[in-house]
Order: sequence, then structure tokens, then C-alpha cells
Amino acid sequence: MVRSHTVTDGAAAASRSALDEATLLVADPHRSPAGLGAHAQRAMTLCRPGVLSVAEVAYHLRLPGAVVKMIVAGLVHSGHLSARAPYTPAAGRHDLDFLQQVLDALHKL
Repeated sequence: MVRSHTVTDGAAAASRSALDEATLLVADPHRSPAGLGAHAQRAMTLCRPGVLSVAEVAYHLRLPGAVVKMIVAGLVHSGHLSARAPYTPAAGRHDLDFLQQVLDALHKL
């Protein structure tokens, strides 16, 4: 077993608390992963083809989410990765007649 502080190069806490498991990560194609730690390089490689969430990176790295958040926070801070809020579609207007039909049907149960 490898201790968390070894994987994170001694970081004790994430420097960017806004990261969560659903945060989307995008690698900067112009930044080289040379000089990064092994796990940070692997995270960069995983994110290069497209967008991955922090949870997906943690799964592929086989590391706890908290550890991956620290690794990713360092990569975001250095500009190797950019972090984006997950996509959430805007709420649409509800069809009140349909909702009333659903409510009536539930009352009949």
C-alpha cells in the first residue's frame, strides 16, 4: 500500500476546495506532462482525449477521490488542467396539464 502523502508529493490538503467528484477536467494540449509525478502524468494522459470527471480519473488511477482531488488541484493550479462545473441543462417550462394528470393518477393509487 502506498501512503497518500507519497502519491501527492507531501500535500496535506487540496489547494482548491471547489473541486468535487463531478468537476470536469480538460487537459491543456500545449502543456507538457514532463516533470510531473507519475500519477499526475497519468491524469494528464487520461484527460487529453476529451473531458473526464474527477471521479472518472480516480477510478482509472485506482486511487481514493480525496487523493485524486489533491493531484488534480495541483494540475489545475499549474495550468496543466482546467476545471469546469458539470453540465446541467437549464430547467424547462413544465406542462401544468401533464403534471396535474400525474398528480391525479397518483391520488387514485
